[in-house]
Amino acid sequence: MSILSRRVLLFSSAALTAAALLGPASAEDLKITIGYQTVVEPSKVPQADGAYEKATKAAIDWRKFDSGADVIAAIASGSVDIGYVGSSPLAAAASRELPIETIFVVGLIGPSEALVARNGAGIEKVADLAGKKVAVPFVSTTHYSLLAALKHEGVDPKSVEILNLRPPEIAAAFARGDIDAAYVWDPALGQVKTTGKVVLDSSQVAAWGAPTFDAWIVRTDFAEKHSEAVRDFVKVTGEAYAQFLAKPEAWSVSSPEAGKIAKLTGAKLEEVPELLKGYVFPSLEEQASDKFLGGATVKAVAATSAFLKEQGKVDAVLPDYSKYVTAKYASEALASN
Repeated sequence: MSILSRRVLLFSSAALTAAALLGPASAEDLKITIGYQTVVEPSKVPQADGAYEKATKAAIDWRKFDSGADVIAAIASGSVDIGYVGSSPLAAAASRELPIETIFVVGLIGPSEALVARNGAGIEKVADLAGKKVAVPFVSTTHYSLLAALKHEGVDPKSVEILNLRPPEIAAAFARGDIDAAYVWDPALGQVKTTGKVVLDSSQVAAWGAPTFDAWIVRTDFAEKHSEAVRDFVKVTGEAYAQFLAKPEAWSVSSPEAGKIAKLTGAKLEEVPELLKGYVFPSLEEQASDKFLGGATVKAVAATSAFLKEQGKVDAVLPDYSKYVTAKYASEALASN
């Protein structure tokens, strides 16, 4: 054996001995990449406060995305561990059998997503969209809601020029007059409202039988390796929701909570309290129940997938979506309180 080989062997043996003495990497060595969106909701407060880092004892890389489709692409590539998506991209990802799990339902979407027509575009109702240019981020919750609204009102989607634009691009195109209408969320929603009017919002589409929601999802392989970190992420999120639900009026324009949310999302500070009313936020107890992760969310993902298949947005629908939704972490978070 050469001197070099012996040195390599001795060094390797020493390294293995040190590793054995030190044990596995501690939680403090854990790094988590989280993909978030600029939606106005309570968990932006612990994000701003560093509460997730403290609870998980991990270094977190927060990456901002403009759409759920972009988050899904990042999760599929392995560059994001936990991500914020809407029910439509979630259903599309599950239908394509991406290894993900839904771990927290952010909220049922209402007025926080809306179809806005540009002033002077001649659009008063959904039926007036025929022959018009309407922008949405494709395979988003607003894309789903637009298609559902067109179906409900008997408008052929082929009669509408539906354009695939990200929210910042929508706001710019709307301001230039390049599009006639847009179905989008804040902060782009607030921007287009300044020169347009709301035709309908997602609470109306939900009443027509096509509800949408936002959710946090996790890569399955990451959850299997770091289940405690996922539990703690869910716990911190649930605590933020509990604080809001206990006294929503306290999250006023002058509150530190509204300020933190506005800074992270780009929403106008004066609009934050009203935007928080645009969702129905479930508590951690409800998350773990059959109303959400324990049953109803699986049915909602299946129903959304069936609609996307009908509209030609996914190739096939799975017989069972239960593996893509779990109440495990919500239940464990409750038990750890």
